[in-house]
Amino acid sequence: MSDSADAVDFESAVVYAIPMRTRFRGITVREGMLIPGPLGWGEFCAFPEYDDREAAAWLATAVEQVTTGWPEPLRDRVPVNCIVPAVGPERAREIVAASGCRTAKVKVADHPDSLREDLDRVAAVRDALGPGGAVRVDANGLWDVDTAVDRIERIDRAAGGLEYVEQPCRTIEELTAVRKRVRVRIAADESIRRAEDPLRVAVAGAADVAVLKCTPLGGVRRALEVAEAAGLPCLVSSALETSVGLAAQVALAGALPHLDFACGLDTLSLLTGDAVTEPLRPVEGYLEVPRIAPTPDPDLLERYRHPDPERVQWWRQRLARVRTLLP
Repeated sequence: MSDSADAVDFESAVVYAIPMRTRFRGITVREGMLIPGPLGWGEFCAFPEYDDREAAAWLATAVEQVTTGWPEPLRDRVPVNCIVPAVGPERAREIVAASGCRTAKVKVADHPDSLREDLDRVAAVRDALGPGGAVRVDANGLWDVDTAVDRIERIDRAAGGLEYVEQPCRTIEELTAVRKRVRVRIAADESIRRAEDPLRVAVAGAADVAVLKCTPLGGVRRALEVAEAAGLPCLVSSALETSVGLAAQVALAGALPHLDFACGLDTLSLLTGDAVTEPLRPVEGYLEVPRIAPTPDPDLLERYRHPDPERVQWWRQRLARVRTLLP
């Protein structure tokens, strides 16, 4: 374990559980840990299906945040997209209209027979945004190549033109095949952050856009290295953190040399609560870039402290294991 990690107060970490407004990524409650250190608080919230090796990068991001801090930003604010989960068209319109954003990221492929729902949802989002807004969709790697090609073409028509499709298939090889057969941009997300070595994954021929999430990449500085290695236009997306962890994602967006797309950082809208009194929520489609992470409010820490002793023990045991894997 690094010398920096030695300065982190892991024993005082708080396990939280915050209900979600709508099921997202198959979960209805977001769980994680908030961890104090010399420079404030960080967040460790690797999804349960991530093994300890993958989870170590998530913890490294928290350690960077509370011991080293982030590079100086190159911009004061970043544009963001609103997020439309797998909801009906009327609810989709409401989410977009209330967001103040000019770009919307729409969840598709929520289940194998979702096409009709996807088309209606995307059409409703376009209607709410108007012709000047940008619509992007995310399939989380759930299609095969032929299905992706067919559905991208149909959804593109329903959207009146898509900005890009995020991770239509799981593998780099599949993304490459899809990209050759469609005119819509392809964005890579999981193919980068879940690669054995994100610095070496060959995404340039498979995608037009790189989606970065600094939390699973190991921190802001590591993510900047991945952005340079990818050689593609980049944007930043959240890993569904509270404001404490989300701050690192916004810091990355603020530090990227170029930022040509709105970022997927309006994810607090998916949670029913937060750990801080002034959440990182966009104003008129923009988020201010923080210089330091927000500090959890003691009352909110108590409100969202995980009520299940078994889950608390599970997280503490996981933290103990993952700490030993830190570089």
